[in-house]
Amino acid sequence: MSLKDRITDDMKAAMRAKDAPRLLTIRGLLAALKQREVDERIELDDAAVVAIVDKLVKQRRDSITQFAAGGRQDLVDKESAELIVLEGYLPQRLGAAEVAAEVATLVAELGASGPADMGKVMAAAKARFIGRAEMGAVSAAVKSALSR
Repeated sequence: MSLKDRITDDMKAAMRAKDAPRLLTIRGLLAALKQREVDERIELDDAAVVAIVDKLVKQRRDSITQFAAGGRQDLVDKESAELIVLEGYLPQRLGAAEVAAEVATLVAELGASGPADMGKVMAAAKARFIGRAEMGAVSAAVKSALSR
């Protein structure tokens, strides 16, 4: 079963359970997926779905930070609940040590050396780590690996 099918099934389950907040979040996700399919006239695979979910998770985290700074606890709670639902569709996140190890392997595979190869390594890393790690952490690991 594809990730998109799983999301659709979860929407149906949320409808049956009358879980309005979860249903709203899943419908928003499905709308984002459909929008991308219509805009680009493609059928999304699991990797593209994970990329969209990852983007929505990042948006929720940014919103939580902004709402917390503005003292809007009600909106922080709403965004946090949506974040939990969306994170359920992402693959298991990698720890810092795992990211560093995979980046070292990637640098060796590409034969990269020095800061000049940062762009080449990051392009490959983006495809490999999408949804599995924060790209800021990946970027720091790449800088560290290339500075050795």
